[in-house]
Amino acid sequence: MDHTSKDNIIPRDDLPREEIKEKGEQVGPLDVPQEEAHESHATPADAMLARAPLPIRHTVPDTEVEASQPAQKNIREATGDAGAKPPLSIFKRRVRKFKSLKRGYWSFIILTFLYAISFALPLLINSKALILHYNGTTYFPAFGTFHSGQEFGQTGIKAEANYRTLHDQFKQSGGDNWVVMPLYPWDPYENDYNAVIQPPSEQHLFGTDDTGRDVFARMCYGFNVSISFALVLTLLTYVLGTVAGAAMGYYGGKIDLYFQRLIEIWETIPALNVIIIVSAILVPNFLILVSLLVLFGWTAMTAYMRGEVYREKAKDYVAAAISLGATDSQIIFKHILPNSLTPLIASFPFAIVGGITALVGLDFLGFGLAPPTSSWGQMVSVGLTNFSGDFSNWWLVLVPLSAMFLTLLLVTFIGEGIREAFDPKVFSRLR
Repeated sequence: MDHTSKDNIIPRDDLPREEIKEKGEQVGPLDVPQEEAHESHATPADAMLARAPLPIRHTVPDTEVEASQPAQKNIREATGDAGAKPPLSIFKRRVRKFKSLKRGYWSFIILTFLYAISFALPLLINSKALILHYNGTTYFPAFGTFHSGQEFGQTGIKAEANYRTLHDQFKQSGGDNWVVMPLYPWDPYENDYNAVIQPPSEQHLFGTDDTGRDVFARMCYGFNVSISFALVLTLLTYVLGTVAGAAMGYYGGKIDLYFQRLIEIWETIPALNVIIIVSAILVPNFLILVSLLVLFGWTAMTAYMRGEVYREKAKDYVAAAISLGATDSQIIFKHILPNSLTPLIASFPFAIVGGITALVGLDFLGFGLAPPTSSWGQMVSVGLTNFSGDFSNWWLVLVPLSAMFLTLLLVTFIGEGIREAFDPKVFSRLR
């Protein structure tokens, strides 16, 4: 192709500056008309430059532009960016990758659904009636109102009314009185002394324990307790460890040195012995156990975050933020921390596993949540205490262990999926 043909040459001195701008072309210093270039203080070099031939600009025919568009589309499709306008952020690409990992994604959906349903257990698994209509008056016992059996015609019962018996009585009588019971009409704290250590049946789906409590109801309520405990414990541990580790890694010097010595001294304290002593003095509850475990669990995350911040603060974007006058808190929490969250997110599900096993272990040893709180560890302890050599009481051990196994399996699948989706080797900010 002859680049000197008249069809492809646009003389720069033939077009005014306004028309050049309308055509979308750049106007450089050599595009200035010669009469503007000759100023009163022109030097000999300026004169030679003015007499030099102006550079030529080549126009691309519209057909070539249209022909290149399919090729660009094929390139975008080959690289997986077809139709991405604007391109997806790194976080959205990682979420899309996580959704493509079916085992981890569906484990997340199932576990999230079950945990959300567990907050509605008082309406689904309970021995109190949801709605009771008696002699023209409607009651809602499941929402915390106490009603004795004498109020509804149960002679001699001054304690809480037996709503299952009322349901059967009203149904047989066929009158205007009626009762709406939950889907599974057994309470995790209710003792059925007529059915102690009974195997699974139609009445008790997973049998009863040594005090007549329904094992299925206690297993479901224990799921909510275990997941909630692990979530609160992990979040508090991450927050304290992240803040302390970020301060150590960013400031360094004496702050880093003193904190390291403090952590080394603190880690020498036996956490289990402290928990045993506190449990002997106080009655352990949810908040006390979380506080004790957070008190001794934040150091591991601190050491990890310290290394991450040390690595990130040496990069150019931190120096740019400092030169622009950003404060230390802005640099740490707005710039450095978002670039260090990927490993934290990937390790979060495995920390949940550690929180669940910690609670189960403490409950099994007798230093966990106080009875009669529904806890898997306590259920395993009761099952092993009443476990016979002929495996006749198998459900007392198998049910809580199976529930714990399936829950930990789902959380592990989620952790594997997140770790693969957030792998920096796949999606990196430097790519």
